[in-house]
Amino acid sequence: MKVVVGITGGIAAYKAVSVVRAFVLAGHDVQVVATDAALRFVGKPTLEAISRNPVYTELYEGVAEVRHVAIGQSADLIVVAPATANFLAQLAGGFAADLLGNTILASNAPLVVAPAMHTEMWNNAATVANIALIRSRGITVVGPAVGQLTGADTGAGRMSEPDEIVSAALDRVGATDDLAGRRIVVSAGGTREPLDPVRFIGNRSSGKQGIAIARAAAARGADVLLIGANLEVDVPVSIEVVHVGTTRELQDAITAAAPAADVIIMAAAVADYRPESVAESKIKKEQQGDELLLRLVKNPDILQQVSAARVPGQVVIGFAAETETDPAALLALARAKVARKGCDFLVLNSVGWTTGFATDGNEVTIVSASGDIVGEASGSKSVVADSILDVLV
Repeated sequence: MKVVVGITGGIAAYKAVSVVRAFVLAGHDVQVVATDAALRFVGKPTLEAISRNPVYTELYEGVAEVRHVAIGQSADLIVVAPATANFLAQLAGGFAADLLGNTILASNAPLVVAPAMHTEMWNNAATVANIALIRSRGITVVGPAVGQLTGADTGAGRMSEPDEIVSAALDRVGATDDLAGRRIVVSAGGTREPLDPVRFIGNRSSGKQGIAIARAAAARGADVLLIGANLEVDVPVSIEVVHVGTTRELQDAITAAAPAADVIIMAAAVADYRPESVAESKIKKEQQGDELLLRLVKNPDILQQVSAARVPGQVVIGFAAETETDPAALLALARAKVARKGCDFLVLNSVGWTTGFATDGNEVTIVSASGDIVGEASGSKSVVADSILDVLV
């Protein structure tokens, strides 16, 4: 597929390198069209090396080949990342003052834009109106996310992560609404059980896989609720989120959301135990001596409870993170767990010190209630997310 990646002049332009790379690694022919301002943030040699094609910026170059329209005419997909407030205003007005603007106007290809700007600019009435107009024309807007911006500022306006942008763009080309009208509840992240006001028992789950599932489900038309436990990555502002901390808080949120859900996907890493008592003030080592003894009690088994209480027609998908290295033993663990938990499907993923948790990739095997392998996937967590949803559909 011929993909045009447009880059405009914002600090998030450095992330565009990863967007270009992801398309190239997926086997697509990538043509970068950068504005002059974009090249103040990321160099042309870098973009040419990653895209494996010349980078074009000038409107009056390549006149003999009519480049200002030829690039757009040959494109199967156009992605602009980052899309600054200035660019969005030009796009809404149909201006073509540079090569990127001409490329877009001369193309019938699907267009995806990933806004990036400060919160005040994103919330400005002009930008709000421009975004509404852009969306009304069928242009896909990815993000922005809420998070760290330039300097010390934090808020809405952070460009979505490259993996999310690429996934949404590829979804647009092969757009499917096979989950339209479905209410899907996804848990993500890792629960933490406090020892005192400072410390906790937890795990290394970042929430990346659960967020990828929520994002992919929304792209396929679902109404998504994400229940996030101590998420370490940004969530797209378009997805409804309930934040929780402990296992019992997650249990309460899932219990409240379950009756209205068509599908419940329990991707969160849930603590099996919690401290029997929580100290009201910081535990001091000077008072404890050389040993600190903790008494732990079992947490509720949320997946088992949700499976037992599911309403007719509701689908429940659980996750199993295991450190077993023998493939046969690993599969045996999954089959035993799906039978014990009573869910419809179980997503088995092998984790370790450097795999699974807090990484950008994953490798999973999906087991049905009967113990049959019904799906396997490896690659980015977005790819894995779509594979899980394919099995669901």
